[in-house]
This record gives sequence, C-alpha cells and structure tokens, in this order.
Amino acid sequence: MTLTAFTCQSSLTGDRADSRDGTLTSEELLAALAAIGHPQRLRVIGALAEGRVHVSELARRLGISRPLLYLHLERLEKAGLVAGSLELSPDGKALKYFELVPFDLHLTTGTVLAALRADEEKESPQ
Repeated sequence: MTLTAFTCQSSLTGDRADSRDGTLTSEELLAALAAIGHPQRLRVIGALAEGRVHVSELARRLGISRPLLYLHLERLEKAGLVAGSLELSPDGKALKYFELVPFDLHLTTGTVLAALRADEEKESPQ
C-alpha cells in the first residue's frame, strides 16, 4: 500500500487513489498511527517538515545510522506519510531523497468508527 496522501473523514487530508470516499480502513489507520508512534519517526517527520532531504544528510542531522534511518523511512513511506525519490548526481551516483507528504491527523471516535465501517464495506462489496 503506497499512498501519496490520504483522508479519514477530514482526519487525514489529501487525495486517495482508490474509489472509497477517502475513508481509511482500520488496517490503514493503524499503519499511520504505528508509523508516527515512535520517537525516532517523530524526529524524522520533524526534520522533513523543513523540506526535502538527502538520506545521508538526514541521518547526519538526526545522529542515527543510515540503515536504521531506512527502517524508519520505510515504515513512514508504507503509511503514506513520506515519499522517497531517486535522483542522479552530476557524477552519475544515485541519490535517495525523502520529503514529507502533507497530512493532518485528528483521531476521534468517529475516525475509528469510519475505519471499521470501511472494513465492512471492503469485505462485502455491494
């Protein structure tokens, strides 16, 4: 599941690629919550809020190894909160950049109930 941005009844904002009215399933909601539910991933989001960053520079800024950073970035990317792109440098090296995907998270009882309803709709197509 790779999303550029997603919504959950005005709780997570953006555009969804699928035909559901933008409501997350419980699996998608839990993935987003789990992705931000770690101190290092919150630091990554904070650093990327300043703009697009090369992964080596991001690792230096955060003071963590690139392999560990990639684990956190992968989790955030799968949840649709960050996006990565490869670019070629002038000398032909592949450079991986990451940027934050705009999101606005508001968790309410309604958000959870909407996710559960989306699960039911997904399981029993009309």
